[in-house]
Amino acid sequence: MAALFREAGVDGTFVLLDERSGELRGYNQSRAAQRFSPASTFKIANALIGLSLGAVGSIDEVIPYTGDANPFMREWLEPMGLRGAMTVSNVPLYQELARRIGLQRMGKAIARLGYGNQQIGTNVTTFWLRGPLAISAVEQTRFLSALAHRTLPFPAQAQRQVAGITRVDSGPGWSLHAKTGWQNAPGAGVGWWVGWVQHGNQITPFALNIAMAGAADAPQRERLGRSSLQALGILPTPPRGPVPAP
Repeated sequence: MAALFREAGVDGTFVLLDERSGELRGYNQSRAAQRFSPASTFKIANALIGLSLGAVGSIDEVIPYTGDANPFMREWLEPMGLRGAMTVSNVPLYQELARRIGLQRMGKAIARLGYGNQQIGTNVTTFWLRGPLAISAVEQTRFLSALAHRTLPFPAQAQRQVAGITRVDSGPGWSLHAKTGWQNAPGAGVGWWVGWVQHGNQITPFALNIAMAGAADAPQRERLGRSSLQALGILPTPPRGPVPAP
């Protein structure tokens, strides 16, 4: 796996939790234990908290756009709820959700989750983007494991809904749930790709983060993450070359 990161030319870590053995596997153990801003990976916890506290009625309830008229992504201007906003990583929409939750309720909910350093400061719309909230790759895997198993101290229905909107891929007998993050976008910062793979009742949570110089490194997050999962036998390796005609 080290070769994957050397070939990509980035400093980073990948870790997964083998729930059968309880062991952590991956690359760059010291960085895996280091805390960074969760950036947009916090949308997973934000959605769970918002649904659980009634700040939004459902994952498809449309939340008014309150961001800049010229956002980072034009797709953010479309009417959408938490489901669509998770897919396009709509920052202003999740900031509006955080406003509805409020600083006091948000702080208590994050403490209940035991999420990272549990520090949110005084700004309810920026604490996961600019700090002080921080979480390690190892802590991400434990949080995601509990979410996938519906064992977090929040309603099971809300956990099930959030798990559903994080699914990004699937195949025979497996599904992939994942979320990207980019601290300090669109500049240099920490890039994340976190989630879990489910095979039947077996859950394999994982977390990757890399040091990104800028937008050119953004595709490396998912590419390195998928390659790492394939190298460890968690995701199937796609066939090489053209598929012969029947």
